[in-house]
This record gives sequence, structure tokens and C-alpha cells, in this order.
Amino acid sequence: MSRPLLVGSDIDGTLITSAERVSPRTRECLSRFIDAGGVLALATGRPPRWLLPVLEQLPVRPMAVCANGAVLYDSATDRIVDTHPLLPDQLRTIVDTARAILAADGGVGVAVERAGNSAFDPQPELFIIAPEWAHAWPAIDFGEAGEDELLAEPAIKLLLRNEGLDSGDMYRRLAPAIPPEMAHLTYSVSEGLLEVAAPGITKAVGLREISRTLGIPAERAICFGDMPNDTEMLRWAGRGVAMGNAAPELKIAADETTVTNDEDGLAAVLERWY
Repeated sequence: MSRPLLVGSDIDGTLITSAERVSPRTRECLSRFIDAGGVLALATGRPPRWLLPVLEQLPVRPMAVCANGAVLYDSATDRIVDTHPLLPDQLRTIVDTARAILAADGGVGVAVERAGNSAFDPQPELFIIAPEWAHAWPAIDFGEAGEDELLAEPAIKLLLRNEGLDSGDMYRRLAPAIPPEMAHLTYSVSEGLLEVAAPGITKAVGLREISRTLGIPAERAICFGDMPNDTEMLRWAGRGVAMGNAAPELKIAADETTVTNDEDGLAAVLERWY
């Protein structure tokens, strides 16, 4: 491809190491890219409230595509630019469908993410769990509500949890029953956790909006990722790069595979030009 003008990067397993650090090599490469007029955009399943530890390690406060495309966030001004929520009727239909399909395997627990107005809004207003929810990672600051109440308001992300199944197994069972016109279904960890967005909403949607605003064609964008929720953005970009530690299905979708996030895989590719 021609010298890239836009870098779209996933965070976990991609931009940061296993120790959750932006390596010196990657930071320096991104600094050269930005100094030359390039634009960095983050594209992550994380909500805006989980970005600060990463932003503090970067040479710029970039635009961020959060919640797998459901939120476009300007990290420099702490502004929610755009949202694509699931509506209450959609939420209820998806939960009922998933529960019926997985009834013999324990059903599903439910939680939602809401956009709020700032990354610094109280966390219990942004991440809310239903009573049967089992956390997939340590969590101490969250809201709780009955399922009917939880599903009665729009959400930028619906989370479906089953402790007994792998995320890939959940996806394979639910994808035929939750088609793209109902919702976008994906996952970014293996611990029995599916992430659900509004129909057609992926990381590629937010990156496309950024590229249009800046007048940068997709052909001059390069994207990096490691999990199935990165598939659409890698296919959208002029060049899609899977990390060496990426899920096998993402490597198939990518134009190339670099080395792992712990081996500076992003910098190893971007250094061809910067």
C-alpha cells in the first residue's frame, strides 16, 4: 500500500503488551508517524472510562472508537461525539433468544454498558448488571438492577455471559439465531462472554466516520487487531494486519500477520514507512 495516513489500532493484545504497556519502540514509532502528519485512532471494545491508563502512555490524545463501534469518543476533550445504541425492544429480543438457545447450558447472565456524557461519569451509571451476572474479571464499581429495568433503556453494548461455555462456542450457537439484521454479535475474550451491538455497528463504522471527516480514503488506512471483534476494520482498511498472537480466524481475514504484541508487532509493520 501507499504510505498510510491513518492508523486504526485495537488496544488489548495489539497496541499494549501483556503487561498493559505501550512499549518504547511502539511509542517512538507512533511519534514519528504523528510528527509526519499521520493520524492515530484507537478502536477497542473498551468503553471510554477504561482508556485513561492507555492514553497516558501515548504521544497524542486520539479519537477513539469504543464499545466495538457503538461510541465515537474524542479523548482530547472528553466528548462523546456519536453513539449507536441498542433499543429496549432489541435488547429484550436478543436476551430472550439467547436464553432459549442456551437454556440447556445454563442460559445467560446479562449486563449493559451505557455511554453517559463523559468517561468520568460515575461507573455504576455506565456498567450495570442483572442479579444473575457472573463477572468475567474483577469488578468493584458497577450498578445493579433487575433485568426488566436494565433492559428498559438504550445501551451501547449488551453483554451475555455463560460461565460454562467458551465465547467461541457461545458465538457459534447464537449466531444463527441472532442474524446481522437483529444485532452485531462478536467477542474479544474467551471466557464465555459475548458482546452485542446494534445491527451493522462494528469498529469499522467509527473508523470510516473518522476517515471521512479527515478526507483520508480507506486505501491509506492501516488497521491492527488480534480478536474477532477486529475483523470488519481489518477488512475495511487498505491493509489489515493481524498480530502474531491473534485468533486464527482473524489471521485468515487479515492481509498479513505481524509478530506478537509483546514483540512490538505494530511498530514492526509501521516502521516500513515511519
